[in-house]
Amino acid sequence: MTTYEAGPITLEKVRDYVWEIPQEGDMRVPARVLASEALLDEISEDKTLQQLRNTTHLPGIRKYAVCMPDGHQGYGFPVGGVAAIDTENGCISPGAVGYDINCGVRMVKTNLEYNDIKGHEEELVDQLFANIPSGLGGGGVYEGSKADIEEILSRGMDWALEEGFAVQDDLEHCEDEGYRPEADPDKVSQKAKDRGKNQVGSLGSGNHFLEVQRVTDVYREDVATEFGLEEDQVVVLIHCGSRGLGHQVCTDYLRDIEQTHAGLLEQLPDRELAAAPAGSQLAEDYYAAMCACINFAWVNRQLVMHRTRRVFEKVFGRDWEAMDMHLLYDVAHNIAKRETHDVGGGEEGMGDAESVRGEDADGAEEAEVFVHRKGATRAFPAGHPDVPAAYREVGQPIIIPGSMGSGSYVLRGGERSLQETFGSTAHGAGRLMSRTQAKQEYWGEDVMDDLREQDHVYVKAQSGATVAEEAPGVYKDVDEVVRVSDALGIGDRVARTFPVCNIKG
Repeated sequence: MTTYEAGPITLEKVRDYVWEIPQEGDMRVPARVLASEALLDEISEDKTLQQLRNTTHLPGIRKYAVCMPDGHQGYGFPVGGVAAIDTENGCISPGAVGYDINCGVRMVKTNLEYNDIKGHEEELVDQLFANIPSGLGGGGVYEGSKADIEEILSRGMDWALEEGFAVQDDLEHCEDEGYRPEADPDKVSQKAKDRGKNQVGSLGSGNHFLEVQRVTDVYREDVATEFGLEEDQVVVLIHCGSRGLGHQVCTDYLRDIEQTHAGLLEQLPDRELAAAPAGSQLAEDYYAAMCACINFAWVNRQLVMHRTRRVFEKVFGRDWEAMDMHLLYDVAHNIAKRETHDVGGGEEGMGDAESVRGEDADGAEEAEVFVHRKGATRAFPAGHPDVPAAYREVGQPIIIPGSMGSGSYVLRGGERSLQETFGSTAHGAGRLMSRTQAKQEYWGEDVMDDLREQDHVYVKAQSGATVAEEAPGVYKDVDEVVRVSDALGIGDRVARTFPVCNIKG
């Protein structure tokens, strides 16, 4: 048996790109890492593997905990981590969702070609930067009343449609049509609402960005045609989340759960995995508040998209519909959802025996679980009823952004995603170094100059420090991350894009 030694942790090779930390001690299930050896070398440099193993101690976790090819250390639960936890006998963990609830990515298509924007790059990046709020603190496309925030939290993209910030086609090409019905604004603190009130339609800071890109490669012509993508086409990528509102909700519930469920916390190897038992009041309240944050984030990205359409109209002198600026898809990260999956064992292990139910003779067993996807993307295959009707025959679109200098990818949900990863894949390139280290090794102005001179990428940001934190060398090789996803059949390559201009906080 081939093994990989990572300090005190030994991984066994199950097959190509699949490594397992065997179940032992108080682990309730094994843990799996989906990676090439090159990526595994990088993943093992921080605390990712220890955090992944810690995750297997959560009550009700089923089958195995999974780390995606872009995995790296996070708060308690690794970024790139996926865990399916029983909704009857398990728990829900805010740390396994993340602070930026429904941080996600959407891609806007256009009928423009790269030649159409050549010579306009500087004007375009200046206008986008001037018209789309970014950076820390307040400022958004829309500042509404208290009643508006309640409606956004409750109704999601339906509110944006009613207020004229969206068209029906936008909802039809968004995960869950941009609406989680379980949302309850009453479970969101007033402090969180106040933080979100003036941030509706803003990028924020950190790794959030808006990037104009061109399609450079198409790998699956039939799927690309269904997605409306072709070589040399101009697209726009928008990456942001629930801003201060989501951060506050995570903070609020972590504090309450630590105090109320201290007994459960004492059973876990890391306080940052604090969880509320399924069925408890705090579990129900957190789920409702999290869904409200999910709705808020979808509206946030929609308003950024709305303003982007207006900027393109100004720069190119054409109506956005004439430029065919329609939404390809919006994918969510940092969420936990009630989903039904096969959690049966067979050769892959039965998981938490106490919560086994509905097992058939072949070892298949369906159960409702909270699928925690922290820095991971839903990746449902063709035919799944939750894939929007427009894409049901080919599979759900997946958008995986790379760094400013490496390009990004569009994938589609792979045929093996449900069996391997509870219908999930990677969400990006994954960090190689901390923000602090990045600022020590890179100078923002130099990064921007190099990108412009070498790659013809125009970048504008609120500060050079932000650019340094997001320099191309800070991230893993997105090509390798996507290659592994494609090889495993969890997310199939469809097209590749490369940046033209980028704005960030």
